[in-house]
Amino acid sequence: MKMRGLFSTLLVVLVALMIVTSEAGKNKKEKSKNGKGGGDCTEWRFGTCVANNGDCGVGIREGTCNEQTKKVKCKVPCNWKKDFGADCKYKFGKWGECDVATSKKSRSGTLHKALYNVDCQQTISVSKPCTTKVKNKPKGKKGKGKGN
Repeated sequence: MKMRGLFSTLLVVLVALMIVTSEAGKNKKEKSKNGKGGGDCTEWRFGTCVANNGDCGVGIREGTCNEQTKKVKCKVPCNWKKDFGADCKYKFGKWGECDVATSKKSRSGTLHKALYNVDCQQTISVSKPCTTKVKNKPKGKKGKGKGN
């Protein structure tokens, strides 16, 4: 008889725990749907990322929706991607042949994804200096697998 009472108590505690965690999960989903302090806004528009120091590195992006504003952390690239930003993702083709007149080679990319509803160019072209090094054939590993 004592076991039945203990089992009933455990069952009640388990059901109560499931209800509490279920409610907590619902609250988390509602919060994540609305964003950080986003209220009922669904159409957030974000500006470009502005670096905290200099022209690249960690920075802040400001977003607006209706009459609400919020700031989110972001990063401005410090390399050639700085020309079109970190928010525009492109799918690039292969590098072209070296242009002897400019000593550069180029390739183009088409827009793959625009983050934060940023306006991006549909196609871009990037270039880099031609390499003068000739790649050597890989050599076998020394001292491994050979009987000396």
